[in-house]
This record gives sequence, C-alpha cells and structure tokens, in this order.
Amino acid sequence: MPRIAGIDIPEQKRIEAALTYIYGVGKHNVRDILKESGVDANRRAKDLTADETSRLQRCIDKINTEGNLRKQVRENIERLKRIGAYRGMRHAFGLPTRGQRTRTNARTNRGKRKTVGALKKDVRTRMEPDQKVAEKEKEESSK
Repeated sequence: MPRIAGIDIPEQKRIEAALTYIYGVGKHNVRDILKESGVDANRRAKDLTADETSRLQRCIDKINTEGNLRKQVRENIERLKRIGAYRGMRHAFGLPTRGQRTRTNARTNRGKRKTVGALKKDVRTRMEPDQKVAEKEKEESSK
C-alpha cells in the first residue's frame, strides 16, 4: 500500500480515486496534482514507482491537508464561537449553520428525537390536584 501524506492509499484503485482518500484532496485537486506531478490518472496505485510517489508527495505537501486542515477548520469554528457570530452560536448549540429548516428534519445535528407534548388524560388528572394544593398554599402564604 503506497503511503502518501501519512495516509495508506488503496492499492487496487486508480490513482485518481485513491488520492481522494487524503483529507483535503478532492476530485478537482487530484487533476491538478496529477498534471503537476506528471502521473497518468489511469494507473493503479500499486503500479506507481518510488519516483512517482515522491513527486505526488511533493505536490500534495504544497496544499493544506490532513491534520493541518482539520486544525484550521476547528480554529475557524472556535473563532466564530468566540466572537459570538450567528454561525458560531449555531455550532455551539448543535444546530444547522447554513440556513436549513429545523422545524422538521435536521436530525443529524439535533440528534435522536425527544418527544415533548400532551400528557395522557389519567396522568393530567393526577397532576391537577397537586397544582390546586400548591395554588391554595400560595394564597394562604400571601395573606
């Protein structure tokens, strides 16, 4: 398994697809990287020579990937929270940050459903006497 930018890329895939396993390298970046390093996009990762691997490594080192990119994204989110921006608050509360609706959906950010709603009739009738007693006690204490 070739190791590029600290990531073991899959051997059986074409190099064009295998490089996208690196965080921060997408389909568009791959084309630029392959063109700059002079590696054919249709070659399999296992067929790369040591020279081609080192050329790819040098090209990938020029862009922000893996740990550095993750750190930069995390710092950006922390900055938004610190300055009190709307997007930062949405991150802090675990809600969607890009204007999606939250009345329905948004389950990925909001988590598992917590049902809040009406009580059953028998539960409500048991609670009502307690509320009446509490109201009487308030009235007596205010006198």
